[in-house]
Amino acid sequence: MADIIYTHTDEAPLLATYSLFPILKEFLSRGDIDIQTMDISLSGRILANFGDYLKDDQKIPNYLEILGQMTNDPKANIIKLPNISASLPQLNAAIDELRSKGYMVPLYPAEPKNEQEQDIKSRYAKVLGSAVNPVLREGNSDRRCAAAVKAYAKEFPHKNGAWNNDIKTRVAYMDDGDFYSNEKSLIGEENSEFSIIFQDQNGQKQTMKSGIKVACGDVLSATFMSADKLDKFIAQSIEDAKSNNLLYSVHLKATMMKVSDPVIFGHFVKVYFKEIFDKFGEELEKLGVVANNGLKDLFARIENSPLKDQILAKFDEIYAKNPDLAMVDSDNGITNLHVPSDIIIDNSMPNMIRNSGKMWDKNGEVKDTLAVIPDKTYATIYEAMIDELKINGALNPAVIGSVSNVGLMAKKAEEYGSHDKTFIAKENGKFILTNGKKSLEFDVQKGDIFRAMQAKDEAIKDWIKLAINRAKATKSATIFWLDENRAHDANLIKIVNAELKNYDLNGLDISVLEPTKAITKSLEIIRSSKDSISVTGNVLRDYLTDLFPIMELGTSAKMLSIVPLLNGGGLFETGAGGSAPKIAKQLLDENHLRWDSLGEFLALGASLEHLYNTSGKKGAKILADTLDKAIQSYLKNDNSPRKSVGENDNRGSHFYLTLYWANELANSDLSDKFKDLAKMLNENKEAIANELNGNQGNAVDLGGYYKFDDIKATKIMRSSEIFNKALEK
Repeated sequence: MADIIYTHTDEAPLLATYSLFPILKEFLSRGDIDIQTMDISLSGRILANFGDYLKDDQKIPNYLEILGQMTNDPKANIIKLPNISASLPQLNAAIDELRSKGYMVPLYPAEPKNEQEQDIKSRYAKVLGSAVNPVLREGNSDRRCAAAVKAYAKEFPHKNGAWNNDIKTRVAYMDDGDFYSNEKSLIGEENSEFSIIFQDQNGQKQTMKSGIKVACGDVLSATFMSADKLDKFIAQSIEDAKSNNLLYSVHLKATMMKVSDPVIFGHFVKVYFKEIFDKFGEELEKLGVVANNGLKDLFARIENSPLKDQILAKFDEIYAKNPDLAMVDSDNGITNLHVPSDIIIDNSMPNMIRNSGKMWDKNGEVKDTLAVIPDKTYATIYEAMIDELKINGALNPAVIGSVSNVGLMAKKAEEYGSHDKTFIAKENGKFILTNGKKSLEFDVQKGDIFRAMQAKDEAIKDWIKLAINRAKATKSATIFWLDENRAHDANLIKIVNAELKNYDLNGLDISVLEPTKAITKSLEIIRSSKDSISVTGNVLRDYLTDLFPIMELGTSAKMLSIVPLLNGGGLFETGAGGSAPKIAKQLLDENHLRWDSLGEFLALGASLEHLYNTSGKKGAKILADTLDKAIQSYLKNDNSPRKSVGENDNRGSHFYLTLYWANELANSDLSDKFKDLAKMLNENKEAIANELNGNQGNAVDLGGYYKFDDIKATKIMRSSEIFNKALEK
């Protein structure tokens, strides 16, 4: 096993890897450290799962499976970059691209007709949505802002949009029939196995899933969303937006919540465009239209339909009378309902809030918005923040403190581990989650969305311990964001309160607050220039580690995310992938990559520190210390990527980091291995910068989107011959 594993992923992070990884490999090799890549990209995961369909020279190892096994090794040291959590349209697009390149993986069978197609669909299920994170996250999350990054943000603050009571933007969510209101939960009292059973109205039972292992102390929860009440809520919210002249925007997580949220997304499409599905339903069904895939797929499928013009005319009628849809891309007519993976709530909501609560309409103008988040569970945190901002005004990045996070995510914790326990009711009946002694039962109607989830005792206790350790290390106010009125959280509160009695909490400020009070308290703390630690479940971890960093830093890509693995290894996550598609598109159009690799720099530093602490390798300590100083110079000199063509971009930022790091190493115990490189980089500094910036401006061909051509991508991302030769020497 290499000393450090660096993941090969997708889109903008992968483009950055073509530039950055050769630098890292060269520097670390001079410190006698081996760093290697493993491919967990969407295309890589597809190929790994269908080797029996490929030629021998096309087959690749199942690196995700290998990394999953590695997480149990105390020596594990993994740097994980953001990857595509694929929606079904993305999966189909990747399959089509691979087949066009001669990789004859099977087509995705939406409705399997035989055992072979059922096997294919089951294998693709391992690729869809949050396939990567539950496998690698065998530990809880410690996500925070590095001191140097926070200092930079205060010295060079970004702008947050103004807020006041005149802004009409608000959040809409269900008051009944959602996951929040229907949830039931229990704490395991012994080691046992639960099953999910569906019982129809005639009493016939079908086992949907068996072998759900629940140990003593585990929290097992289940719930469902009413399809009928969801549709009624959507219809009401559309009227609400129209009567108040608000943009209509939907915010879901159809990537990570790969089973439930695409279905919810489909309900929005079908209700907003009800007349289309009522009038042309037979034709749409014949064409294979699935509302869950969004409007982009629908428009593509009707292209050759004899009813195309009639369908498009009806769309125009609906657009004219319904509230305007928020736009993902106004210039190209891409609405909020075009592609399910375009409306990732943890990215879309913070950026809307940062933009004074406004989103873009079809004319490219900003407008107040009705942010529709059907499930109440986490919608209220955004509502509470908007209410606070209307009263107290925008957050000032130059003075506010920081909100870090300790997140419960080990052992496939909570909602993000629910995919294999999520089902759509095919008829009226009852879902029963039972081990023969204890049961959670739910009466459901056809179309209702049922899901079950659990949090393991070991993971919960480790999460609490990590929170206490961070509280002691920082002396910051530490808040467990748990809602006693939610069944799952109520059981977690019991465990938290019992566990806290085992710790010396003298001098610590630790509290348990329901999420709306927690966010209000956190805002009060950071407005006073102090710091707070949010201790949350997995989904809130995801949401808050975008929400607060976007307010504080302008992006969540600059956060440091450390996952101490339960068996002693380390997982170091970088950045956030919500903006990766747009950034990749700019490179394709203009050969300018504004992806900021600061997250990768920080993760590498933490990884090297971990390597030194676990192996005693002196080179790791020298490289870590000098990298930290190089990052400080990088920030002080403001070498982050810019947005516009011709300016410093991702490649230039890598050069400057390399320059500063080489300069630091030239004055270290590794001087003999770096002094010549430092001299060469300093002498050619201007020429290298000119080469990197001078190649921008034109569209480029990467040989694909889901699977780049390595030669083409390398040439594009390593575009300075002087820089390349300096590293080679």
